[in-house]
Amino acid sequence: MDKRYTPMSLSQQREMRRQAVEDVLAHPEWSLRDAVRHLKKTLRLTSYELARMAGLSARTLQDIEQGRSDGTVQTMNRILGVLDLKLGVVRKERPVDEDA
Repeated sequence: MDKRYTPMSLSQQREMRRQAVEDVLAHPEWSLRDAVRHLKKTLRLTSYELARMAGLSARTLQDIEQGRSDGTVQTMNRILGVLDLKLGVVRKERPVDEDA
């Protein structure tokens, strides 16, 4: 955990993690860059810590955060896997045609 923050109890950490999951699920329009930034901020992690947890290099994570890379599906799954999430595909909803 980022040393700039005061330590939290285990229950507070669980709640923060739950909130991070809810936030990511509530915003499917977010790019990977937005999701990574939100996860880091919400979980109070440095780039190095999140990269280590996801099994990535810190440089890879920084490139995604700064928009130099979009990452691969495997990279996305590693980052989202920190919260027990997995990238998925959903059918895009079509607008309802009122004249039909």
